[in-house]
Amino acid sequence: MEPSEQVSAETPRASNPSQEAAAASADTMMPEAYEEKMLEAFVQKPEKVEWYRQAFSKFDVNGVERMAWVWSWWAFFGGFWFLLYRKAYMPALALFIIEVIASFIPFLGLIVAILAGGFSTYFVYKTYKNKKMEIESKIDDPIQRIETMRAVGGYHQWVVWVAVILGILWILAIIASITASQTLQQ
Repeated sequence: MEPSEQVSAETPRASNPSQEAAAASADTMMPEAYEEKMLEAFVQKPEKVEWYRQAFSKFDVNGVERMAWVWSWWAFFGGFWFLLYRKAYMPALALFIIEVIASFIPFLGLIVAILAGGFSTYFVYKTYKNKKMEIESKIDDPIQRIETMRAVGGYHQWVVWVAVILGILWILAIIASITASQTLQQ
């Protein structure tokens, strides 16, 4: 076989100009641009990328990870729903259990909500770092890594709808309970 006919497994031939441009940009992508693209692919909401970049920078001090307080009103009001929305499944489950237990103790629910508002973003950061590390260990091409992060990162829109519907049902149940108790008292 002639050397010109050999195709390296590491550099597949692009079938069109846009693939060639993507391959060229992958070879010349600066580490900062790659990190930016990975974060954008994970967040998937352009208006939130800067907020997450600033929040995540508080969790990484010169390459050393640390837990830090970053306030999120969405996490405060949403609790475990916020973590589920952001695909942080295990922290969402843990917070759900804590919220259920806290609901039986006066004022503990408020304390848990405050802690969730301050620390939930850290668990989103850990989810991002874990997914990024897994992707980078299995995929060599930066473009494919970014595409994979876009597929596995992001958020669940259905969580918002389920939370709203259950919230409305909860309010209706309270109203029905109050109405029923007033009817029984008459």
